[in-house]
Amino acid sequence: MVACQHSTVSRALVASAVASVIALSGCGIVRDITGTREEYPLAEEVAEETTHEEGDPREEPAEVDFPYTREGQIFQDTGQDATLRFSVTGLERTDEYTVLYYENTYVDHFEGIVTNLSMPNTLVDPVSGQAFWEYTDEEGYYYGSVAPTPDGYPVEVGATNRYRRYFPRLPDEIKQVTFVGSGLGAMTGIPVVDVEEEQPDPVDPNGAEMIDHGPEPGEIVEFENLRPEPGAQEWVGEMESFVDSDVASTTRDGDTETVALKADVMFDFDSAELTDEAEEVVRQAARSLENNIDPDDPEITVIGHTDGRGDDDYNQDLSEERAETVREVLEEELGEGYGFTVEGRGASELIAREGGSDDEEARARNRRVEFAYRVDRSDEGLTSGRGEDLLGSSERHVFPPAKFVADDTAEVVATATDGDVRLDVHPLRRDGAYVISTVTLTNTGDEPVLPDMGGEDAVNPGGPTEFSQGALGGFQLLEPDTDLVRYVTLMNFGGETYSGFADEVHEMQPGNTYQLVAVFAAPPVEVRELTLRAGPFGEIEDVPFGK
Repeated sequence: MVACQHSTVSRALVASAVASVIALSGCGIVRDITGTREEYPLAEEVAEETTHEEGDPREEPAEVDFPYTREGQIFQDTGQDATLRFSVTGLERTDEYTVLYYENTYVDHFEGIVTNLSMPNTLVDPVSGQAFWEYTDEEGYYYGSVAPTPDGYPVEVGATNRYRRYFPRLPDEIKQVTFVGSGLGAMTGIPVVDVEEEQPDPVDPNGAEMIDHGPEPGEIVEFENLRPEPGAQEWVGEMESFVDSDVASTTRDGDTETVALKADVMFDFDSAELTDEAEEVVRQAARSLENNIDPDDPEITVIGHTDGRGDDDYNQDLSEERAETVREVLEEELGEGYGFTVEGRGASELIAREGGSDDEEARARNRRVEFAYRVDRSDEGLTSGRGEDLLGSSERHVFPPAKFVADDTAEVVATATDGDVRLDVHPLRRDGAYVISTVTLTNTGDEPVLPDMGGEDAVNPGGPTEFSQGALGGFQLLEPDTDLVRYVTLMNFGGETYSGFADEVHEMQPGNTYQLVAVFAAPPVEVRELTLRAGPFGEIEDVPFGK
């Protein structure tokens, strides 16, 4: 049998996937790996285990113990959903690049040319928020294990395929990463091992021999390897988070933070004068900016926006006046040492779609004054607890990377149903600057079903449309005590090349259970429970963090 692995044609054609921005519904599969080492060198000094309440986020992992294995059902494009055993058997950093080694074993039925529908293989540094895709050539083909046929790789139930893939060289300070791409959730705590040379190519690759008859159960299948060539395309992106409140929202994209003060709170109708309530909001915004800004680049851009109603000239003038008012108060609060640029953009940059059933909320979202600046990404800029006198949406809380867990679904903390689909909610997990929400969906009926995870119930009225990517993109985490709402994080690879860090849901087969994840910006350490807004399943209160 032959399997198309993650749009695998020869070296896995991904040009179309990159151009269309991994919508998380395309062929994003575990792509495949080679040779396992019996031993990996530990760091000279193995750090003590850290808790999520304290400790250096960049400490060495307590142990290096490959392989890291998960098993579960995954979506296939033919509907013949199969149980996959997936193992990361190595992650090596050389002077040139990072090499991922992994194995696939299909445990049950697997027929014909099928594709695992999951996120593309991605390495994420949960502390800095950097994300790394695989190297591609100019035509968009992946480097690494070479498929012996244009259709993909030979696969048989019970046989193990070994693969390797190449990623940009991870920065030296990264000790552990979170891997996504297997279709089995987020695999946290995968250690990075520094080596002088990567593992040698397979001595006797036998993948081409399996095209006609397929491998036997228990057989190991290996493929020829192609290393990145000069001019290989690097894909390094940033996690982009969005946290919302009644008075302000904060978007953090890599080293840039944008705070949007909601104009309806800040100004009366047709006015550029701050309301009494706005004085306190701007003061908190100034303290947050002072806390987060890069001291080596203290430049602030203030931009006013209106909704889509009204004359263009009127909107332009009003947006400029409001931006200037906010600049004056920020400058007064911050004192000397900061540079300001002020702009008005009228209704030219709407972030919520107007004219729908939530038109009033959307227009209110679009009426805003934003200020943007570069953030401090040094250790001094990392926090875990809630700061005093800061704008809640602008707090960034960073913890050590989560440890590897073989099964994120062992504990069920809540259950909800929508028709024949049962949603089981599992404990939240802190992972660096993020929190992972893991859920499982089960088709309890007798027929295949495609759950409707979207619709008006999935997103807050007037919510920003770009933060609803993926079927779980409409999920949100609500902090009840502060009313802060955390939207699903994006992986932004520049321009239009981004996607929601949330799984897509495909047609579910009767009796099958599927594991899915959505990733959000982390709340402070004192927050022990959050409310999960789960689209058609409603609000699920008191979802705890796991130990």
